[in-house]
Amino acid sequence: MTSVFEEKNISRAIMRMGLPAMLGQLTTLIYNIADTYFVSLTKEPAMVAAVTLCTPILLIIMSIASVFGMGGNSVIARLLGENKKTEVAKTLNFCVYAMIFAGLIILAAGLIFLEPVARIIGADTENFGYTCDYLKYIFAGAPFIMFSNGAVHLFRSVGLIKESTIGLALGNGINVIFDFIFIVIFKWGTAGAALATSFGFFCASIYYLYCMVREEMKGNKLLSLAPHNFSPSRIIVSKVVGIGIPGALITVLLSVSNIVLNNFMAIYGSDAVASYGIAYKIDMVPIMLSVGLSQGVAPLIGYYYGAGKISQMFQSMKTSCFYGIALGSLFTAIFLVYGNHLAALFLNGDFLVSQAGFFIRVLCLSAPMLGIINMVTSYFQALGKAFHSLIITILRNAVLFIPAVILLNSLWKLNGVIAAQPAVETILAAVCAIMYMRESHFLKNTFSPASHSAHNTPDGNANQ
Repeated sequence: MTSVFEEKNISRAIMRMGLPAMLGQLTTLIYNIADTYFVSLTKEPAMVAAVTLCTPILLIIMSIASVFGMGGNSVIARLLGENKKTEVAKTLNFCVYAMIFAGLIILAAGLIFLEPVARIIGADTENFGYTCDYLKYIFAGAPFIMFSNGAVHLFRSVGLIKESTIGLALGNGINVIFDFIFIVIFKWGTAGAALATSFGFFCASIYYLYCMVREEMKGNKLLSLAPHNFSPSRIIVSKVVGIGIPGALITVLLSVSNIVLNNFMAIYGSDAVASYGIAYKIDMVPIMLSVGLSQGVAPLIGYYYGAGKISQMFQSMKTSCFYGIALGSLFTAIFLVYGNHLAALFLNGDFLVSQAGFFIRVLCLSAPMLGIINMVTSYFQALGKAFHSLIITILRNAVLFIPAVILLNSLWKLNGVIAAQPAVETILAAVCAIMYMRESHFLKNTFSPASHSAHNTPDGNANQ
């Protein structure tokens, strides 16, 4: 089969890269929903609220993994486009060891500061114990969460799309199975949910390590963990971290905004937090599919850029945005019609179901916008212009979202807090479209055969 990076049909290349990534994100969403679903069977809104409150912490751990996962992904894809395979191997090797080390630090720090973290994310007397139970096992599994989440991006960057997806599906499937065992059979509550999550990531990590050893035995030295490859130059480290940190800050800022939102929701009690938690998990379906599409296509964009195939790069962006908008619109239509029915799968009582159903219908209005926002964000990351992606995130989470939550809460109370997300995403989609058009105009006017070398550098500094 033709390498996906050499695929002549752009739509087919996008599907080969994007569909497995979307499937991987979908399996991730399934385990997130499974956590909430099995916990909801306890009929304890405080437990559901605890899982909702802890979600930003899990996202922050994953975001730290993305420093080396997505940072490495961007650098590696462009290095492959330039056919610099030795640098690819050294970059990937550094990223793997760095993720494991960072995970060990998070494990130690998280367990030491467990209770202060629980208070910061909004836990109250009603759900404090449940929140600590969940956090304890999430922090214990941090090294595996770090490695498996980073490995997904690194595997995609070298074209191992199938393996990256299998690892995600394996870990998430195991998580769902043990959610049932630990929560329903053993009655371990939120502790069981977190333990199942960490065990799933552990199994995924073992699979990724197996794949790396197998590939090296087959003669593929790009994924080698051999000690002699751990010789990261200052240039490699600076490129990975320089791209990865702004990318990680994107998720961190998103988590911070979610913590702020959860604290506002907590004003209205555990029922409101639980209703929002369910609505948010359901509305995560189009969000995760959009993220999967954008992350799957990112290595393709980076490769085209590194190889100087600018027309293919623009075509892949145009086609991917169209797919993203169409997908988001489809889910908006479904959720507007079936919002209450979906809420009833997780909650009992007419009031809670009605409230969560309303939240679902409001939140889903932002789904079509994500096709633009996520693709433009991944586009800048793929080009090594992570600062542009960071600007988008700062604009969303600091400049627009938090003030919108404060303002709309003062105007319409709980409903206003929920309405903040689609309002902000609509504005942000317009900003992203403008940023992309400006960048596209710049590249079209400056990228030529004579200037190819100036714009074909992995760090992207030539056209910053």
